Amino acid sequence: MKPDARPFSSLSFLAQAWRMTVRDWRAGELRLLALALVVAVASVASVGFLADRIRLALERDAAQLLGGDLVLVSDAPISEIQREQAARLGLEVTETLQFPSMAAAGTGDALRSQLTALKAVQQGYPLRGRLRVADGPAMPDEVAWDIPARGAVWVDPQLLSLLEVRVGDELQLGDKRFRIERVIAVEPDRGMNFINVAPRVMMRTDDLDGTGLVTFGSRISYRLLVAGQPAQVREYADWLQARLERGQRVETLESGRPEMRRTIDRAQQFLSLVALLAALVAAVAVALAARRFTLRHFDSVAVMRCLGATQSALTRLFALEFLIIALGAAAAGSLLGYVAHQGLIAALGGLITTDLPAATLLPAVQGFLAGVWLLLGFALPPLAQLRHVSPVRVLRRETGVAPARTAVGYGIGALGFALLLLWFARDLKLGAMVAGGFLAGFALFCGLAWLGVRWLEPLRQWQRGPVALRFALAGVVRRRGATVAQICALAVGLMALLLLSITRGDLVDGWRQAAPPDAPNRFLINIQPDQREAVGQRLADAGLGETELYPMVRGRLLEINGRAVGPADYEDERARRLVDREFNLSYMDEMPGHNRVVAGRWLDPSAAELSMEEGIAQTLGVKLGDTLRFDVAGNAVEVTVTGLRAVDWDSMRVNFFAILSPAVLRDMPQSWITALHLPEDKADLSSALIREFPNLTIFDTGAILRQVQGVLDQVVAAVQFLFLFTLAAGCLVLYAALASTRDERVREAGLLRALGATRRQLSAAQWLELGAIGGAAGLLAAGGASAIAWLLARFVFKFALASNPWVWVAGVSVGVVCAWAGGWMGLRGVLRHPPLATLREV
Repeated sequence: MKPDARPFSSLSFLAQAWRMTVRDWRAGELRLLALALVVAVASVASVGFLADRIRLALERDAAQLLGGDLVLVSDAPISEIQREQAARLGLEVTETLQFPSMAAAGTGDALRSQLTALKAVQQGYPLRGRLRVADGPAMPDEVAWDIPARGAVWVDPQLLSLLEVRVGDELQLGDKRFRIERVIAVEPDRGMNFINVAPRVMMRTDDLDGTGLVTFGSRISYRLLVAGQPAQVREYADWLQARLERGQRVETLESGRPEMRRTIDRAQQFLSLVALLAALVAAVAVALAARRFTLRHFDSVAVMRCLGATQSALTRLFALEFLIIALGAAAAGSLLGYVAHQGLIAALGGLITTDLPAATLLPAVQGFLAGVWLLLGFALPPLAQLRHVSPVRVLRRETGVAPARTAVGYGIGALGFALLLLWFARDLKLGAMVAGGFLAGFALFCGLAWLGVRWLEPLRQWQRGPVALRFALAGVVRRRGATVAQICALAVGLMALLLLSITRGDLVDGWRQAAPPDAPNRFLINIQPDQREAVGQRLADAGLGETELYPMVRGRLLEINGRAVGPADYEDERARRLVDREFNLSYMDEMPGHNRVVAGRWLDPSAAELSMEEGIAQTLGVKLGDTLRFDVAGNAVEVTVTGLRAVDWDSMRVNFFAILSPAVLRDMPQSWITALHLPEDKADLSSALIREFPNLTIFDTGAILRQVQGVLDQVVAAVQFLFLFTLAAGCLVLYAALASTRDERVREAGLLRALGATRRQLSAAQWLELGAIGGAAGLLAAGGASAIAWLLARFVFKFALASNPWVWVAGVSVGVVCAWAGGWMGLRGVLRHPPLATLREV
């Protein structure tokens, strides 16, 4: 055959690539590579399907999310000018009032109470979407063409079970009793009901008179709902933006419920990073599998070069072969991701309480592209070496691969790695941080593993130990590079799982234990000044001892050092929110015992001074000596910052960002607040207090914490579900690393058996070597997970984390089991290879 002859015609080129793919698949050369791709694509696609369905649900409900085309939200009554302008533009308008309130049912000792989200509505509500109600729980619902009748309320179904009442029974709200008329099935402007904090009670606005619920200190949110032609709505929105008062904001369909969107976005981003970790670990498996494929095909490629195959023909053949594998693995991974995302939805449980629309094909396409991209980034660089194999290798077994070209190939792989990170993170800064953290951890593990192997090297000459142990030590030290790769691969996957276990167990338990056993579990707010002594005496009569009540005054920050401040003056989102709303101010002679001064001094009760919490001072840029001006009920109050305090938030006691001198606030309109610990045997005291003081609002923080813990458990369960992909990817990496040394192990085993070593000795040595690798990986994983958990506890949760020996035991144990499992999969049949066949191949 002539040197320039083409062994394959254009028509048979694809057929030849297919034959090569089938041959290599049957030989087992491509299965590991395909499995690694399936795991990577499935982890990415599962999160993609979940995020896509949530996004579609948000878009589906966008028209109903606000109850109108535009909503003006205010913490004070809407001005008449703003209503008149809407009417002047021909827009429909209605108003709602929302605030937390206690609801009670029953009488005497059978009185039961529950914190509710009370909503008062006007005729015409809602302007967009439909309110749906039913005659009882689990009964057919229908569109409500009106609002509750006078003297009647509509409630969430769960409130009926919480208060043990039925439709038709009476509900106590403040000083009035209302008949429960219907249950709410769908409330348009409540959003998608992803997270329910308190059950809804809906009533007419004109029924609020006489309840005594609207008093000073009531946290009422006033909402003006507007609907009309798009041009008029935009004109009204522009008019409002130029005339917004303090404490007001405009919500449109595009910006509606930004806090929910941010929460969901953060959750999706976090889950995406978990999926990214699995994809990255799987990428290592892809690279190792591709390298083994390359090493095992040098000889066959050399033969093909001798038969006239050109470099370009070989490149196209192997590219087509891997494209076939990429397409099949990506399709299988996308299908598995779709099935897995159903498990994610089940793991999230009650966190998602709405029907999600069917998913689109976009996540499948993304997963598909991710698989192909992953293969191009991590498999083609080592495969590119095959085109440079010299025909002389048939005689001299030389690869003929230029080191510089190999470096370029791996550089392309590194670039693909970085681009993959940035694509999934969808944020340059975040992607860079994740890439840096991942590479730093991997580098640390590699360094420690390398030092560990070097430390074992002197033991290689040990002559007195068992033969199997000496063989195992020799294998670990001799295959230093492979050993380090195997330890690091397994350590990364185990560290993620152990960290999640610590976060779910130790950190949550530590957070709970940060508060003492008698920490307050009830907050009483909206205590009026004339009720202060009576409430205090009632608590003392109930055997709760002396309970300290604190005054609470609402005030808005106007100026800092004579300069007016507003949301536009800050870039930080939290600072914007703080400046845009009223502060809960307080005054007292002595500093609370659970506070401590960290800068300056405590205030002078007779002067015009302020003590500020250090965190809020940093957020707002307030320093010692600054002069702050507040608007308190129309009165200007000017004070000087004389001290900064550290607040023990874990104490669950009453805390304030800003405490002023009594001389400044004593005569201002105020309500009172207290926190107390209510034992289980005195739980009925809450109902008794509501009966005696209907305007009180009692927050059961124990119930809230239990609910938050339930949501946390659901999210952690979803993350644990995703980490199964990470563990699977880690096992694949270990299997690939072991498989890459399989040929070398076969030759060694054959030579040792020819020299007199028994199969039993070699088997024991192999298990000891794998156990050492798994134990070292588990030890590194436990150390890394414990260190990160300590950092979270110290700098995020701010409590002491008790050491847990089980983490180290579990890390080492699971590492050994995983190593043995991977070894069993990757090294089966090594010892069954005939020694004579091995000697003939050497």
